[in-house]
Amino acid sequence: MTLQQKNVIYWVLRLIAAIIMLQTLFFKFTGAPESIYIFSKLGMEPWGRIGTGVLELLASILILMPRTTGIGALMGTGLMAGAIYFHLSNLGIVVQNDHGKLFMLALIVLIPCLLLLYIFRAQPIALLKKRNPK
Repeated sequence: MTLQQKNVIYWVLRLIAAIIMLQTLFFKFTGAPESIYIFSKLGMEPWGRIGTGVLELLASILILMPRTTGIGALMGTGLMAGAIYFHLSNLGIVVQNDHGKLFMLALIVLIPCLLLLYIFRAQPIALLKKRNPK
C-alpha cells in the first residue's frame, strides 16, 4: 500500500469519527429533548450533557489535526466506550424508539477511533513520556 493510499484511509477514518461526534453536538448544546432525556436518566443532566459535548468537540478537533490524531482518538475511544457502557447498563440499546441508532453511531465512531489509536499510538505515548521524563 502506498503512502498516498494510507493517507486517504487515515483521513476517511478521521472524518467518520469527527463528523459523527460533531453532528451530535447540536443536540447536546441546544438541549434537545432526546439529549436531556438521556442525561437525566443517567443522573448527569445538564453537566454531563454539556461536558460530554465539550469533550467530543475537543476529541474531534484533535482527531482532525494530524499531529494530535492519536490523542483525539484516545479521547474518542474513551467517550464512545462510556456511551456504549451506558447503553448496555442503563439506557438500553433502543432509546426512545430510535431503533438503536445512537448505540450504532457510538459503535461506528468507536471502530475508527480504535484504529486511529492503534495507528497513531506513538502520539499519546510521547505525550505521557513528555509529562513524566525519566
